[in-house]
Amino acid sequence: MAASLTHRLSCALAQAGNIRAIFLFKDVMKSNTTAIKTSGFNTLIMFGVGILANGDIMYYSNTPGSKDVLIASKGSYVGGDALAEKVRSFKNASRVNRLEVSMNSQNVRNLMNNPGPNENSPLYQNFKALKEAWTLDAVNNDDESLYDVASTINFGKMLGRIGYKYTIAPYTNQRFWISLRQQLNPSGQEPLLDRAYLQCYDGGAYNDPAAWQNTLGMKVVPLIWVTNDSKPSYGQSAAQARSRFAGWQARGQLAGGGYWNDYDIEKMGLSYREYGLVLANLFP
Repeated sequence: MAASLTHRLSCALAQAGNIRAIFLFKDVMKSNTTAIKTSGFNTLIMFGVGILANGDIMYYSNTPGSKDVLIASKGSYVGGDALAEKVRSFKNASRVNRLEVSMNSQNVRNLMNNPGPNENSPLYQNFKALKEAWTLDAVNNDDESLYDVASTINFGKMLGRIGYKYTIAPYTNQRFWISLRQQLNPSGQEPLLDRAYLQCYDGGAYNDPAAWQNTLGMKVVPLIWVTNDSKPSYGQSAAQARSRFAGWQARGQLAGGGYWNDYDIEKMGLSYREYGLVLANLFP
């Protein structure tokens, strides 16, 4: 048993050494999924999944001309075959080996209190159905305001029982994230919280990945915002991203690198390949 656990942990650490991630902000039914799959990324995080007060799950389009879609309700996937096939296609015949959905903590606290994280609860059943329909690997926590430790721990453990990994996307409030890591990853067990995507733009523009790694006690994946017209001062060209990633890597081994977000790459006429090659070269 101990030898098996050691082997699993070693494999997890080895796989974590070359994370090449991108957050998918654009509606996947409208994005250039071929380019996303063939540009060197191995981890895709679909942004805009949210929990309703009754435990149903929505996929918010974030894209002009698209509509929000109810994707799980009453323990069943209800998002339609076309969307499910599109999402599942990300891991077919491509380098992508990890698919996550990213959400905030809206309604999590109330649902963890009532009816709770039990297997018969609507939230449990809906996340189980979504995992099966979309072949998901993990749920990403993009909490930027609530920071309720108890409910977040219960939610993370619930996801773990379903078979998900749990990841985080911090930009501030280190105490909260430290508490999550400590409680979700008991010593000697395979980590449930296995990745930290550190925001290094906008509110997290001055974050130091090396400092966060020391504080969290785990390697991080720094995120850079691509060139954009929303907050251009935080945007980075592929060449600028290469310089930043290389500088951080020189100060301490990272778990990989990643970008926010695909919508801006397409809107600004940028190259997935150029941004992907930066990660492929630095985090092969």
